[in-house]
Amino acid sequence: MSSKFSKIAETVRYSGPLVDAVQLTLTGPDGEQLTREVIRHPGAVVVVAVTGRRSFLLVRQYRAAVEGELLEVPAGKRDVEGEPPELTAERELAEEVGRRAGRLELLARFYNSPGFTDELTYLYLARDLVEVPTDRQGVEEQNMEVVEVPFDDVASMIADGTLVDAKTILGLTLALQRLQ
Repeated sequence: MSSKFSKIAETVRYSGPLVDAVQLTLTGPDGEQLTREVIRHPGAVVVVAVTGRRSFLLVRQYRAAVEGELLEVPAGKRDVEGEPPELTAERELAEEVGRRAGRLELLARFYNSPGFTDELTYLYLARDLVEVPTDRQGVEEQNMEVVEVPFDDVASMIADGTLVDAKTILGLTLALQRLQ
């Protein structure tokens, strides 16, 4: 991807267990110098898990950033150095909903919010599920609830605001298209 912008410097302003906040110094197309704040993120995976009953397995969990619970597809950050995204997806599916996929298909890759973060997410469709033990990490995961949502309910749940998480809306929409 070519650009008329070039990075001059990157200064770490904060480094934490989940993200780093950096200040970028750039040169713009006309030679002007620009400063931008960016969140560096290791990336994530999203798994749309399909049951044999024409439904999806979602999780309801607390999200501190919105100070409430959201209904979402299983997901997790790519926090194991060098781990291929499909292995991260398999691990997250087992940890959160206690399932292993017989078939795992990459549906899309997308930037969550490229205006301020480099987080790249891999979106997978998981089929032919087999039960395995869960291994929930952290207090939010330990308190999450698995919810089965019929295919036919997805559109109304998006329309009425039950589903408001972007990765979930995108994942379920692409999964329904693929499964039709």
